[in-house]
Amino acid sequence: MFSNFFSFVLQKSCPLCDRTTAEPFCLDCQRRLERDRLTHPAQSWQDHPKVFAWGNYTDTLKRTISKLKYDRHPELAVPLGEALARSWMEASLSRTKLAIVPIPLHAEKQQQRGYNQAELISRAFCNITGDLHQPFGLQRIRATEALFNLSPQQREQMLSQVFEIGKICRDRQVLLIDDIYTTGATARSAIQVFHRHGIRVLGIAVVAKPILRARSSF
Repeated sequence: MFSNFFSFVLQKSCPLCDRTTAEPFCLDCQRRLERDRLTHPAQSWQDHPKVFAWGNYTDTLKRTISKLKYDRHPELAVPLGEALARSWMEASLSRTKLAIVPIPLHAEKQQQRGYNQAELISRAFCNITGDLHQPFGLQRIRATEALFNLSPQQREQMLSQVFEIGKICRDRQVLLIDDIYTTGATARSAIQVFHRHGIRVLGIAVVAKPILRARSSF
């Protein structure tokens, strides 16, 4: 009787569909999220910068990240970060322990949102991998406007002097963490800062990456 009572008390609403569940997502939404998972998460690991992505930025995963960032659901960072970590460990792309650095928000934006989703994801990531969490390894010293309406060249120019080095363990290679990877301008800007200080960056691991669509020949 008491077991059933506590199970009932621990029930909550799924953040995506409001169904009652004891897990971060209801069973149906978990299945939908799995459909957005990439079969080959390291398919962009040969790019510059190297990119590791758990899933496609579409459908249920896109909605989940939107809930995390804009609807005040910081708890969603935990299952996303843990899923990314398990996928990363399965890929075995690093043989040494890393310094995990989240892409930072500007202080004003973080104060407005209440948290940095990349930091929460990276914390959950490290809880699984055992890597060194360095939440202050990189600092965002300039605020930027929304980047999604800008061309790749405009993004590069705007982000060229946005970051500076923070408190970082210099004896470890860095793996950057973010929620979404789009054009790569943010990651390249961050990597340049580390390289100027003689710190190696292995690449960037993200929860989601947009689907690359082939260009039409017509």
